Amino acid sequence: MSQSQRSALTRQRERSAWVFLAPMLVILFCVAGWPLMRTIWFSFTDATIDTMKGGSTFIGLENYFGEYGLFATGKTLIQEKWGHAIGNTLLFALISVTLETVLGVIVALILNAEFKGRAFVRAAVLVPWAIPTIVSAKMWGWMLNDQFGVINYILGWFGMEPRAWVADPSLSMFSVVLVDVWKTTPFMALLVLAALQMLPKDCYEAAQVDGIHPVKVFFKVTLPLIKPALMVAVIFRLLDALRVFDLIYVLTSNSEDTISMSGYVRQEMIDNANVGFGSAAATVLFLIIGACTVAYMKFSKLKVD
Repeated sequence: MSQSQRSALTRQRERSAWVFLAPMLVILFCVAGWPLMRTIWFSFTDATIDTMKGGSTFIGLENYFGEYGLFATGKTLIQEKWGHAIGNTLLFALISVTLETVLGVIVALILNAEFKGRAFVRAAVLVPWAIPTIVSAKMWGWMLNDQFGVINYILGWFGMEPRAWVADPSLSMFSVVLVDVWKTTPFMALLVLAALQMLPKDCYEAAQVDGIHPVKVFFKVTLPLIKPALMVAVIFRLLDALRVFDLIYVLTSNSEDTISMSGYVRQEMIDNANVGFGSAAATVLFLIIGACTVAYMKFSKLKVD
């Protein structure tokens, strides 16, 4: 085949690829691209729920750096609430993702071992992850109830006083993280287990023959081999944790002690009807998530064609 024929075939394949991709790209633009562009536009206006369809005024960066903007130099109530939301989100993401990663690896190592009833245990471990977040949050809300919850009932057996798990500012974030770890650890374990199933057996056979301690084998052999899959699991969970909303809202509503950035966006846009300001907060959240994704691709040396 000549060079011109190969070039023509390549162009034909490219055209065919674009033809097949076009419907998906159109749908993606309609369901994701257009709402995102509209949100960014609203962030530069003073739009409210009543003026969304017309009547809003372009105000530039006032929602970001104005006197009452998200990043104003003055210490106003708006900046305090926004600062709480950022701090709560980062704290929640850091603690929950760290615990889920450590526990997920431990659970995956257990499920990867040979023992009787392993198939049943693997299926049972996935149950918390399979339950919808709203359902699990509501279920844990009843369990953590300060008067009728089963958690306080069990603690009463040991002579401990009942605690207001989701109402006490010193315990509310701990409770939210506890529920998230319970629900999402199986997801991390599933991804790590898939990586463990693909590891070559000869490395472990050689380590066993040489009498190397299992702990040393894990850190020197297993962990480096599953690192790519583990990094993918961590970034997935980190991005999900940064935009958390439903779990925190169901358990603690709009409490400033646990409100996330997504919860703050919802509060401004729905409760306060301030669509412009809420869109600015949503845009900042989008940029933070985008920055985390770019940083992950850079440090993990992934190439995006």
